[in-house]
Amino acid sequence: MGKIIAIANQKGGVGKTTSAVNLGAGLASKGKKVLLIDLDPQASLTLCMGYREPDKLEHCVTDVISRIVNDEAITDGFGIIHIHDNLDLLPSSIDLSATEVSLVNAMSREMILKTYLEGVRNKYDYILIDCMPSLGILTVNALACANSVLIPVQAAYLPVKGLQQLIKTIGKRFHS
Repeated sequence: MGKIIAIANQKGGVGKTTSAVNLGAGLASKGKKVLLIDLDPQASLTLCMGYREPDKLEHCVTDVISRIVNDEAITDGFGIIHIHDNLDLLPSSIDLSATEVSLVNAMSREMILKTYLEGVRNKYDYILIDCMPSLGILTVNALACANSVLIPVQAAYLPVKGLQQLIKTIGKRFHS
């Protein structure tokens, strides 16, 4: 069963996407089967994987979330793009912003991504989730299904204060 790692920090520009790309590529080069999930409407991870127009992709993480919320079937490999040996991508697009807003009223909204990952987890050694720079419902989804959290942070006072808040949030939500 694959290990799920959320790469999260509510601050932008700290290296979440860079960490996801490099960790994913490194693990794949060592023969590990890796799924990268772009859970940010800015779609930076999708862009880094070579998709210059993510809004024109046929399917993305938004479609996966919508199908789960609407209790629709998801076929094997739906939305996943094979990048190269051992490395796959579940891309994002700007539509994810609207999806996040719609999740406010969804049942078990913090468990939607976990529901999806239960179906694909056995196919991968690692699943890396590149989170958006916020502690919104999408990041909460990533944290709810992750075995561990990687928190890139700059070594300065304000980023460390933000790190303390993120650690408190993780502790309150998932260890109480």
